[in-house]
Amino acid sequence: MLKPESFPIDKIYVPVKRRKALKSELAQEIAESILEIGQQAPILVRPDEDRFVLVEGLHRLEACKALGEKTIIGLLVSADVTHQKALLPDSAEAEREKIARLRKLRLEKEAAEKSAAASRAVTESGSAPLPRDRLQKDIRNHVKATPSRLNRKASASAPKTLSEWITQQQRGGGRY
Repeated sequence: MLKPESFPIDKIYVPVKRRKALKSELAQEIAESILEIGQQAPILVRPDEDRFVLVEGLHRLEACKALGEKTIIGLLVSADVTHQKALLPDSAEAEREKIARLRKLRLEKEAAEKSAAASRAVTESGSAPLPRDRLQKDIRNHVKATPSRLNRKASASAPKTLSEWITQQQRGGGRY
């Protein structure tokens, strides 16, 4: 377990990439919070020759600078921990990805439930035959429909059971 220490603020180097992420409004809010209740979360720094490099806690560091503090509470971490932290995705990005995956799963589940409900409704009510004009239209749009198949499909009654449907498909040369 790491032990919080006090680090001199002027010995902490902030990398350029981190500095670009600074939001002064957030640093101001944190400064006000530090005035009221003190610093609650330590920053993370790693050693680098005669200075420390900021790993996490830019806004807390800037808030303490704005308050005129000379030291800040932090944890000294190794370069290995820093490297592992860099490999991890941002928690906000990870959360967005998780929400997107959950949304996709929920939509797939809803679609499967609707499909199952529709097939149950067809099964319970019996296979509803298509209206004759819709059947003719579907057959006309089918490229392989021959006149003999047109008559057979139009005159054939709708099967009432699965085995009748399979038999009808086999007789008509269809795949099931």
